[in-house]
Amino acid sequence: MVIPPVRPERVTKFLKPYVLKMQFTNKFVSAQVIHTPTATVASSASSQEKVLRLSMEKAKESTGDVAAAAKIGKILGERLLLNNIPAVSVFLKREQRYHGKVRAVIDSVREAGVKLI
Repeated sequence: MVIPPVRPERVTKFLKPYVLKMQFTNKFVSAQVIHTPTATVASSASSQEKVLRLSMEKAKESTGDVAAAAKIGKILGERLLLNNIPAVSVFLKREQRYHGKVRAVIDSVREAGVKLI
C-alpha cells in the first residue's frame, strides 16, 4: 500500500480542499474529485465502469456524448454526497470551455446538490 505524501501546512492553507477534474475522449467520459492536501481521489465516475457501460449499450446510447456526460455528473454528485463532500471547486484545462460535455458534467453535479466554489 502506497501512502501519499502530505503537503506542508503553508501550502495546504491556500489550496481548495476538493477539486473536480474531467477527462474526455471520443468514446468515454470520466470525472474525479481529488482531495488536494493528501493528493488522493475522493470520488470518481466514468462511462468505462462496467455496470454503466453495459446499461448504456443495452439502451443503444453512446458512452461519449453530452447525455453520457450528464449521467456521469449525476452519478458523481450522488457519490460525493454519500461521502459527505458538500462542495468542490472546478479545475478546467486551457482547452476546456464551459460548453458541451464540460457544461453537462458541471450542471449535473450542481443539480445533484453539490455546491461549486
